[in-house]
Amino acid sequence: MKIFKRILIFLLVILIVLQAFRTPKNSSGDMTKDISKSYIVPPDVKVILAKACNDCHSNNTRYPWYAEVQPVSWWLGGHIKDGKRHLNFSEFDGYRIARQYQKLEECIKEVKEGGMPLPSYLIIHKDAVLTDAEKTALYNWCDILRDTIKATYPADSLVIKKK
Repeated sequence: MKIFKRILIFLLVILIVLQAFRTPKNSSGDMTKDISKSYIVPPDVKVILAKACNDCHSNNTRYPWYAEVQPVSWWLGGHIKDGKRHLNFSEFDGYRIARQYQKLEECIKEVKEGGMPLPSYLIIHKDAVLTDAEKTALYNWCDILRDTIKATYPADSLVIKKK
């Protein structure tokens, strides 16, 4: 019993010490390259992006209370960093046209296949579950943007060239 008590105290001390190591928050609020700078984002799509996408795919994350607890904060930070690496709506206007075109297609594919929003995110964020109507609105918006890009730019500029 003494060993169990010592292990428990040791783990508690480690947990307390970990709280001193904070991860930077994803809350720059920088909108200079936001997707809305070049493309119309209808109000219904803004709501969808805010509730199901922007926490991991923008420069402005809404953090839940448990994000203040280490090591959970590190885990969340890793998810956000990875999400922004794949697609960042706050930086979208800075992407090359070919990448914008591709990311819109990936957006449709990920949502259709159930990859986004992440199932692990939906466990806690029940409000991020998308209805069929919301999914359709998102698909249609992405398709409209892709059509706009396709009509505006030459076909060869829509292809990401392999190195």
